[in-house]
Amino acid sequence: MSPAIIFQIHLALGYVPWLLCFGAYVWPRLKAMDRVEAQRAIATLHSFRFFGLVFIIPGVVGPNLPTGFAVFAAYGDFATGLLAMLALLTVRMRSVFWPFVVAFNLVGTADIIIDYYHGTQVGLPTLAGELGATYAIPIVYVPALMITHVVAFYLLARRQTQAARHLASGAAAVDGISGSSFDLNKENSGRVEGWSNAH
Repeated sequence: MSPAIIFQIHLALGYVPWLLCFGAYVWPRLKAMDRVEAQRAIATLHSFRFFGLVFIIPGVVGPNLPTGFAVFAAYGDFATGLLAMLALLTVRMRSVFWPFVVAFNLVGTADIIIDYYHGTQVGLPTLAGELGATYAIPIVYVPALMITHVVAFYLLARRQTQAARHLASGAAAVDGISGSSFDLNKENSGRVEGWSNAH
């Protein structure tokens, strides 16, 4: 079996245990948590992505690791890690916290997708040995990152949906109260008019 095939098998199978783990242990807890705490937990995992700079350290990776892949992967991870840290630091300032949550998830997701694309373009599977000590990152760490990005976006979308429902129910309640008040005023006016006519 060639190194390229082994690398591709590793990439695909790396998602399987994480999906099983998330389905059984992580997702039920995240779903039950307060939305801020859930996003905070996800940001904590992604805050370690500053470690991605290791892709450009000579001696850790092989000299023939394509520069186009290594540089973008390194700084994409670094940027995501910093944004996740900023989200953690601003958790008590909700007007700032939520934009950072959206930002680190957008940047982090784009980083992973583009890294997959760059890896395919430069033939990374045939050069997988050049990843050296960083080989475990795309196999073990990246699947967890990608899955948590998807979960974070789902939780964000659910938050917006719930907010819209609350707004709609509040508006309906106000309309109901206004309608009841109008009917009551109309009824009272009728009574007053009837009383006036009678006297």
